[in-house]
Amino acid sequence: MIARLNGVLIEKISPHVVLDVHGVGYEVDVPLSTFYQLPALGETVTLWTHLSVREDAHQLFGFHDRDSLQVFRLLIKISGVGPKLALALLSGMEIDTFRGCIAREDVLMLTKIPGVGKKTAERLVIELRDKIGKLELVQKVTLNAPATPLFVEPASPQEEAESALVALGYKPLEAQKAVKAVLGQHSETAELVRAALKGLLK
Repeated sequence: MIARLNGVLIEKISPHVVLDVHGVGYEVDVPLSTFYQLPALGETVTLWTHLSVREDAHQLFGFHDRDSLQVFRLLIKISGVGPKLALALLSGMEIDTFRGCIAREDVLMLTKIPGVGKKTAERLVIELRDKIGKLELVQKVTLNAPATPLFVEPASPQEEAESALVALGYKPLEAQKAVKAVLGQHSETAELVRAALKGLLK
């Protein structure tokens, strides 16, 4: 099991990132909550990981803290919730907000996440309401560590934000409109993603 990776960030195209770890490139799928906390290309990053092994593929999923990893592992144990939907849930809302939805049995809020229908939302509430409240959250580990930039000019914040929303499951036109609506208020990718998501979830 690969529990953690520490390496140089050489590519980030949501939901995928590539880390160079001593000359070996690891492709990792991450939720938006992790994606918008990533450092610049060429800098060092640490991700807590989960390795999914199937007959046709080995897939790594990465998270900026162990809390997100624990919640991801709870989610993928639920029938009908695969890794892709689990990433969408962790992308669509912060962990505290998600826990609040489960505690309040707020099915309607959960269904605003792309890919989550009413039945899936109800299943999440039923299966997680006793488990997620007992989950011990640990201290978060910062992603950033100093390093010498390598190469690659990143896309503009607007393009990165739109790509991140499309990867989450929104249609390109929806993503473009949501980002454009908040473009005058924010300039960084992370800020644009957060603001656009708030607008889409209203």
